[in-house]
Amino acid sequence: MTDQELNRAVQYVTASTSYGRETVESILKTGLGELTELALQSVRCFEREALLEYISQWTIKRTGQPEPLVREVLGCAGRWLNEVCEEAAKRRPESLGLASNDDEDSEPV
Repeated sequence: MTDQELNRAVQYVTASTSYGRETVESILKTGLGELTELALQSVRCFEREALLEYISQWTIKRTGQPEPLVREVLGCAGRWLNEVCEEAAKRRPESLGLASNDDEDSEPV
């Protein structure tokens, strides 16, 4: 995710919620950054709900923000979370089990 994309996500979420830009930016940088690292380093395929739960808990612990706030911000940024997952899947399809024809119907997370 580029800085420009992150800034768009921050602007969108800030406009969609009652939270300040600094708070939103901290949460999104932390959550999306960890998601990117996990996607690039992992050799497992995770279900979306499990991945979102992990990213939420990681972000809560790293930022010290309350759970409802983090979940709302990450929820509003769902489109960007999906884009990070899709980009990582394109870079390392074999790590997500997409290299074989048996997994054509599977949705990567």
